[in-house]
Amino acid sequence: TLAQHVFNDPRVDEAKFDVKAWVCVSDEFDVFKISRAILEAVTKSTDDSRDLEMVHRRLGEKLTGKKFLLVLDDVWNENQTKWEEVQKPLILGVQGSRILVTTRSKEVASTMRSKEHSLKQLQENDCWKLFAKHAFRDDDTQPNPECTKIGMKIVKK
Repeated sequence: TLAQHVFNDPRVDEAKFDVKAWVCVSDEFDVFKISRAILEAVTKSTDDSRDLEMVHRRLGEKLTGKKFLLVLDDVWNENQTKWEEVQKPLILGVQGSRILVTTRSKEVASTMRSKEHSLKQLQENDCWKLFAKHAFRDDDTQPNPECTKIGMKIVKK
């Protein structure tokens, strides 16, 4: 994804983040589970904390005075209160810290109260080129007509 390219871009490393973490949210937006997942991504170790306060305290300790990049991938939460609760320990990072949220929902994007960057749908021809590049071998300039037909159906979706 585009977020993965940003996360792994050498220029991001040049930005001198003390901490880089990636958390796939996807499921139900459970404040405790997400906060603990962030803590585990930041510390690169499992955490067996049983309550949110402890997780937030530990996360705050790890982020205080540090510049961090956190990617929250595939977020579906539209509840402002839950988002604010997750953010509590994140505000302890220094200026220049960034949280990158990916979502397919405009409502979620507005809940985040941040700068939005909407991606446009690829043109069918560009979509086909991208699909063919990954679906067929590089040396297969003319794929099987049946494969092409199936591929075009996939691209149209």
